[in-house]
This record gives sequence, C-alpha cells and structure tokens, in this order.
Amino acid sequence: MLEVESLHVGYGDAPALWDVTLEVRKGEIVSVLGPNGAGKTTLVNAIARLLPIRRGALRFAGEDVTALAAQDMCNRGVALIPEGRRLFVKLSVEENLELGSFRRAARAKRAEALERVYAMFPILRERRRQFAGTLSGGQQQMLAIGRAVMAQPRLLLIDEPSLGLAPLVVEQVFETIRKIHAEGLSILLIEQNVTKAFEIAERAYVLDGGRIVGHGKPAELEAQPHIREAYLGGAQV
Repeated sequence: MLEVESLHVGYGDAPALWDVTLEVRKGEIVSVLGPNGAGKTTLVNAIARLLPIRRGALRFAGEDVTALAAQDMCNRGVALIPEGRRLFVKLSVEENLELGSFRRAARAKRAEALERVYAMFPILRERRRQFAGTLSGGQQQMLAIGRAVMAQPRLLLIDEPSLGLAPLVVEQVFETIRKIHAEGLSILLIEQNVTKAFEIAERAYVLDGGRIVGHGKPAELEAQPHIREAYLGGAQV
C-alpha cells in the first residue's frame, strides 16, 4: 500500500530525516514510535507531501508519488489527521465534517459518510451546529478523525491522537481507530503512548534522531532490552 524508501527530508540546511525506509501493507496498522524531536511529525508530513523530499522515494498502491503535491495525495486516497487537530474553530462541527469530503469521489457519498461519522461519534451529531472551537479536547479529536473519514481514504495517517487527552477519552479514540481499521482501512499511526500503540499495531518502527533504529512486531521490539529501555520507557506489553 505505502512504501517509503531511503527518505531524506530537511528544513533549510538542517536535515531532519535520514535514509528512512518503512512500509504499510494493505489493511494493516503500523505505528511509528520515538521520543520528542525524533522526526515523527516530519515523517508523516513528508508522506502527505506537505514537506519537500530531498532524496528517496514514496510509492502508494504501486505508483511513484514522490513528486506529487499534497492535493494529489488526497485525490489518491491518503488522509492526514495532524497533530493538534487543526480544525476550523469558527465553523460548526458539521461544516468541518463536510469540508472533509471535498474529493470528487467523496462528495458523491457525503450524506452516507456523515451518517457513518455520527454513528461513530453520537456526541458530534448532538453538537453538529456548535462551533468546533467550543468542543472539549476529546470531542475535537473525534471531529478530526471524522473529518478524515469523510474523505473516504484508503490510507489514514494519524499524528499523535492521544496528545493532551484524558485516559478515558484516549480509550474511546483508540476504540474508534480499531473500528475504522476493521472496515479495511490501512493506518500509519504516530504515537507516544507505547502501550496503546502496541495494543493495536501489527508492526512498529522506532524513530530517533531522524533515523529508524528498530522495527518489527510489538512483541519483538518489547523483547529487545536496548529498544525497550532507551525508546519505549521500559513499557511492558
């Protein structure tokens, strides 16, 4: 589904990613873990084509998409839920959701997708006329996920969905990720909550200093003492 090969990305003269290679297979959840400043958000933004690529290649569904613009990635079925959600806070909940279905293929199924989102998140139906900026942090994360689902994606890029949320809300958000994955959606999950990421990911990559320093199934990574202690906080799965 998604292949990232020897990716190099930088900001001006400062390199941010070096020789990053990973893949997400069709129907798979893959997590990218690592400390603050490791390059996780840079990685997901480069995949979404929001940042230029210096060297390396991106392939999506067998097509070389390295040189494509962000809107072209959207049109091919790649949706990003960014860190911090980036909602239109002065628009209503429903207006934010409708903006997610701007793709031609998604517009035809807008009403159906809207009902699907409201079934996932009944609180959003209750507050559909409310400004997005007045929602709680957890409700805003639900709205961000719903907006991405409205785009009818084949691959969903999710950047730090648990950031700043209460534990109960984190559980709700991850349960929703499980549900949309069960419908066949491929997911690349950027997450610092190792325990939650390992609960749902089939494979994981550890990123540090802009490089991949470990990858494998969660149990395989957990079994490596140097990975567990240095990057996973000694977490037990």
